[in-house]
Amino acid sequence: MGNDALQTNPFVVNGKTVAVHITTRGSDWYWAVMALMALTMLGILAASVLKPPRNRLLFYIFALITFVATIESFSIASNLGWTPINVEWRRTDPKVVGINRQIWYVRYIGWFLTWPLITTTILLTTRTPTLYILWTDFFAAAMAVLALVGALVSSDYKWGYYAFWIFCWLLVGYHLVLLPRAYAGSLGVDVLRAHTFISAWVWFLFGLYPICWGLSEGGNVIAPDSELVFYGVLDILLMPVTFGYFLFAHWNIDPARMGLSLRTYEDPLPNTSAHHEKSAPGATNGTHAADYAAQPAPTTV
Repeated sequence: MGNDALQTNPFVVNGKTVAVHITTRGSDWYWAVMALMALTMLGILAASVLKPPRNRLLFYIFALITFVATIESFSIASNLGWTPINVEWRRTDPKVVGINRQIWYVRYIGWFLTWPLITTTILLTTRTPTLYILWTDFFAAAMAVLALVGALVSSDYKWGYYAFWIFCWLLVGYHLVLLPRAYAGSLGVDVLRAHTFISAWVWFLFGLYPICWGLSEGGNVIAPDSELVFYGVLDILLMPVTFGYFLFAHWNIDPARMGLSLRTYEDPLPNTSAHHEKSAPGATNGTHAADYAAQPAPTTV
């Protein structure tokens, strides 16, 4: 059975036809990307059973991210989740000739949901203060929003949003790569080593997305099929490849050192005993009430 996605979902949205669009080859490529994202999600979930339930936080977050990426890839492969936008520059190249171009808003929705989760995970492993995590996440989400708004603008004002995007990328770099180093170093050399490479790698990949955007949605230089290949490779590097190395680098690091140990149903709640024993009224089981009150309450995460 062949790929008939482009026939089932033609290049018409709200009665408007798009001139510069993908071909079956681009759709085929994104079906492959979707399959890889789905397999990555299943692989992460399968690998999580090798860890105790309290040590699975990273696995859950990465599985959630790849689940969103699977839906995004499915939409693009199905030729859904796009709108035609007039191009700023009319090119003579037959692959990009035409008055308007496919703009995949579903891609930016995926970025908005996944990029802050990626930055959150990196910063959580260094015990960076919550304020800095929220600050970084805001600018990671802002990059996706600015890319979307810029892509929907036909005039050269789109490059204003592009400039704001680059500014947010620089801020993310400082708060993702440089600021957490002291926090990571306080947790051990192994945590610092993992953070240094992963954070720099992710920030580098974040910086390649504006390049692809400038050549495709922004400048209408490369064909939509080439756009899909470029973005698809970046997504594979950012998610399956990065997540695989991330879990490998943290495999022997106790999440409790980073404050990421989950409370299970076997753990007592704060200010309660692990085993509830019935006692007669007024009985203290050999412990005076004053002494019991003076004992520090157990803490769990």
